[in-house]
Amino acid sequence: MKQYQLNNSPIVYYISGQDNPEWVLLLHAAFVNHNMFQTQIDYFKDKYNILTLDIIGHGKSTKTRKGDSIDKMSAWINEILKTEKIEKVHIVGISLGAVLAQDFANQYPEAVQSLACFGGYDINNFDTKMQKENGASQLLMMFKAIFSVKWFAKSNKKISAYTSQAQEDFYEMNIQFPKKSFMYLASLNSMVNARQTMLRKYPLLIGCGQFDIPMELSAVEMWKKNEPECRVVIFENAGHCVNMDTPNKFHAVMEEFWTSASCG
Repeated sequence: MKQYQLNNSPIVYYISGQDNPEWVLLLHAAFVNHNMFQTQIDYFKDKYNILTLDIIGHGKSTKTRKGDSIDKMSAWINEILKTEKIEKVHIVGISLGAVLAQDFANQYPEAVQSLACFGGYDINNFDTKMQKENGASQLLMMFKAIFSVKWFAKSNKKISAYTSQAQEDFYEMNIQFPKKSFMYLASLNSMVNARQTMLRKYPLLIGCGQFDIPMELSAVEMWKKNEPECRVVIFENAGHCVNMDTPNKFHAVMEEFWTSASCG
């Protein structure tokens, strides 16, 4: 896996394999980094070219300039694709990554070969009540982090993963999240209910874990009603970060989805 960074961008990105016919972009959850996809990188790198990155304020993407914030992520990702001469890409987002994946698809639909979002919600049709509940839970997490990152990470791992191994892996990444990086997330709401969903010319897959919070299960159900042609998968024995809890099932689901998207 090779590490890169564009000029005039804080985003550090990584490429595994460049000789395969298709590209996959993996966008991680909040408070961790691209390493949450290490199992997927190892599994898919001989079949797909894998592009991962650290979202602003996460991992190594912390050397920012004044005015840098998360609402610029889609433009930065587009610049990465141009630099690497990637015309189309399968995009997978987990949690926060699912929000960014949709925002990119809203702005650059021609670059999307397929879109898969897990542990997320429909950013173009996010229920107001649910949005308030989500905002309240985010404030509580920030409150814990202000006092102790370890306290924050211990609480967060139980929400973010179901299996003990996935929880510990999440925790080890979460404790590296700098408190100051919360400020880069402030503009996240600018992506929500800002655009109308256009007719998708690529397949959409959504889902979550069986043991994710009830609000997430409701969000998936509401999204399916808004876009009835999308595919839905609920992963058994998994929480929020389905790729970490049930990697084998996740690999099988994604491989089938990407294959059908390419054939279609």
